[in-house]
Parts: sequence; structure tokens; C-alpha cells
Amino acid sequence: MTSPDTGAALEAGAGTGAGAAAEASTGAGTEAGAAARSGDEATNPLTGDPDPFQWDTREGCEVRQILDRVADKWSLLVIALLDRRKLRFTQLRREIDGISQRMLTVTLRQLERDGLVERTVHAVVPPRVEYELTPLGGTLHTTIRSLVTWTEEHQNEIAEARAAYDTRAAGVED
Repeated sequence: MTSPDTGAALEAGAGTGAGAAAEASTGAGTEAGAAARSGDEATNPLTGDPDPFQWDTREGCEVRQILDRVADKWSLLVIALLDRRKLRFTQLRREIDGISQRMLTVTLRQLERDGLVERTVHAVVPPRVEYELTPLGGTLHTTIRSLVTWTEEHQNEIAEARAAYDTRAAGVED
């Protein structure tokens, strides 16, 4: 079961598409995309406009990789749930509907590696492990909260747009 805060984040479509969207927008696989990826161009070679994805083309830049990590649906939910509190693994698993034990383990390890989550092991029998956001992770939660707020404010408009699209798509198939 997801809480209202985390459920909205999930419904916002905060899945793993961030990398795919960025790749499509950069023209990956095209001559323009190859020129942009080369790092030689600070502008879009087709339009002459500043390239909004130049952050993705600099050598050694990991922005896209980081966005892929923090924008996947499981990471968003974990970060939202850990806001200003410590939770044990089993508590997190109970709160995140549909996540497997393995996926939660992988997500927590990745967030810990990125410095967003801290893992504390208490020396008791059986071992007790708690997770909490680091100060860095707390700053990311503020951004996620803004995304959730936007989603809550626009969910009716999005539902209407989806219904209109589905109606148009059904008419094309007939």
C-alpha cells in the first residue's frame, strides 16, 4: 500500500522513462545527435538554438545516469517514505505496493551508494537495519515533493487528456 504522498508520485508516471526521453530529445542515433554528443557544439546544429541537453554530452558528465537512478519509480517512493524518519526494510516493503524484496534491496543499495540514503545496522539479535535520508537525500525530497504537488494539482487535466487520447486512438483502430 502506498501513502497518498507516494501514490501520487507513482501515478505521475515517474517511471524509468527519464533516460529514454532525454535520449529521444537529444537526437540520439541521428547525425544531429552525434554532433551534439561529440561535445563540439554548444548549439543545436539543426536550429542554431542553445542545446538544452549539452549537460548530457560533456565528457565524464553523469547527469543522465543520476537522473535515471533517482527518477525511477522505486527510488522516488523510497525517498518519499524516508522523509524525516527512519524505517526498517520490512516497513519499507510493506509501504511500497508491488516491490519485490530483491528490487527494494537493489534500490536501497543504489541510493546508499549515491549518498542519498544511510543504512544503519544495530548490533542486536536478530540484526536490526534502519534506513534514513542523508542531508543530500533530504534536498532531493524537496524536489520530489514539488513533483507530487504538481501532479496533484494537474491530475484531472491529465485524466481528461488521457481520455481524449484514448477516444481518438479507438476511432483510428475502427
